[in-house]
Amino acid sequence: MKKNIAVAGNIGSGKSLLIDFLCSAYPLARLQKEEDLNPYLKDFYADMESWSFKSQIFILTQKFCHIQKAATTFRSVIQNRTIHEDAEIFSRNLFQCGLMNEVDFKTYYDLYLAISSVLPAPDLLIYLHSSVNACLKRIKNQPDYFPGRINSNYLRQINRLYVNWIADYNLSEVIIIDTDQFNFAANFVDRADILEAIERLI
Repeated sequence: MKKNIAVAGNIGSGKSLLIDFLCSAYPLARLQKEEDLNPYLKDFYADMESWSFKSQIFILTQKFCHIQKAATTFRSVIQNRTIHEDAEIFSRNLFQCGLMNEVDFKTYYDLYLAISSVLPAPDLLIYLHSSVNACLKRIKNQPDYFPGRINSNYLRQINRLYVNWIADYNLSEVIIIDTDQFNFAANFVDRADILEAIERLI
């Protein structure tokens, strides 16, 4: 039976590593990361207040299109971050930090509510919790890393919003993995434990 698996978590929490592993273990179609396609990303990092709304609307639109397209395929899919995280974590953080004004946030959030109401929920959400220090370490090892783009205060704010969000999340089954403790990139025992947990739920 076709399944939709979503991997959630902060920047640098290990989502791409886990998705790589799961795609090697199961015949999953990987949905493309919207951030990789975002034409506003460079401008957004240079001036977040001016570009936050356009950037988030682009990501929201692309995610909607990707999930709709995935619903028409016969393969199980895996996605890097849900549409709900874009709204409840990242856009909300921009608003709370004064980088998206109230009118723009309300416009964005109303559109998110309309879109999410017609999209299917994932069958399984895997939430990767990671400390700020561990996230920073992984970010510095990424090929597109450059100093100053993401700092510890930003990651700490995102972590706080994630903790609140996952506590209330009830749209699907959830697996929570502490990536400070689990090394699914290299530890075969940890990999086996993760696969066992997934297979119990799907």
